[in-house]
Amino acid sequence: MMQRHIPMGYCMRDGRICFDIEKVKTVQKIFKDYLSGSSTHAIAKEMTAKGVMNANNKPSWNHGSIGRILENIKYLGDEMYPQMIEPEIFEQVQRLRTERAQKLGRAIQPNSMNNKNLFNGRLCCGECGEEYRRYAENCGKPSEKINWKCRHYIYKNRVHCICGVVTDEQIKEVFIRAVNEIIKNTSLLEKKPKENPKRYSLEFLQIDQKIKELEEDEQFSSKELAILIFQRAEAFYKTAQVYDYDHNTEKMKNALSDKQPQTEFDEELFSQIMKRMVIYEDGRIDVEFINGMTIHENYKNPKREVETYANRKREQHIQYTASGR
Repeated sequence: MMQRHIPMGYCMRDGRICFDIEKVKTVQKIFKDYLSGSSTHAIAKEMTAKGVMNANNKPSWNHGSIGRILENIKYLGDEMYPQMIEPEIFEQVQRLRTERAQKLGRAIQPNSMNNKNLFNGRLCCGECGEEYRRYAENCGKPSEKINWKCRHYIYKNRVHCICGVVTDEQIKEVFIRAVNEIIKNTSLLEKKPKENPKRYSLEFLQIDQKIKELEEDEQFSSKELAILIFQRAEAFYKTAQVYDYDHNTEKMKNALSDKQPQTEFDEELFSQIMKRMVIYEDGRIDVEFINGMTIHENYKNPKREVETYANRKREQHIQYTASGR
């Protein structure tokens, strides 16, 4: 009975959730085919015709079952589930689903993943380093409340990380203030940052630890080990990408060239120049742009931040980082 609640592609072994190799291939193919232009109906029809087994081990598919796989956030990984789908691929799929739904005149459900990906993958916890997730409470009710929290905020029903909690509006306001700093002082884009020593990401270290555990148990022929080695290589590649300050700075200049100080949040501008925001419990938030420049803001008390700007000349609050913390 428990298996029924585990997303397709995972299984339970020795009390731990791990990959079901054959179904992993099916899930990844569904994402790949959808990005290649196939509709959920077409994918379901092909899967059924080829006799591919679904989550209940039956060769029967429909557009709904395909859609549920495409929007299942568990595939991004969490405390229980190893990551199966890369965040970039997941986000591309959600954007494509939104575009197709809009073309077909379909309404987007307020608590679906389709309308949540502008900030997905761009919010990071300054306390433990994990990504932020969007949580909806009392969805669809007058008392509905939506916040972004570290995905390790609650672990095993207990507070695990003392991260800051932010709303969509706070994120937008912080971005507007940071962008206006650059618009008012474009010379900031001329200051090339110093490159920090390359560090392994938390994702790389976690995968590497799992590999070591399997190797210590002499499970060298394990299919799980092969998958983990591939994932570790991907994680290493992401941290080892060439740092291209000049190119990204030029992109920022082009995006901001005709901009006046912003009064409203610009989604396109955010997507073009924002790399990530690092959020702290005490109200600090580091706004990092694609060229590595970081501007410090405050999401809890913006008025106090304005006073600080007036008194201290915000230059001392601006620093550059090349690639992460």
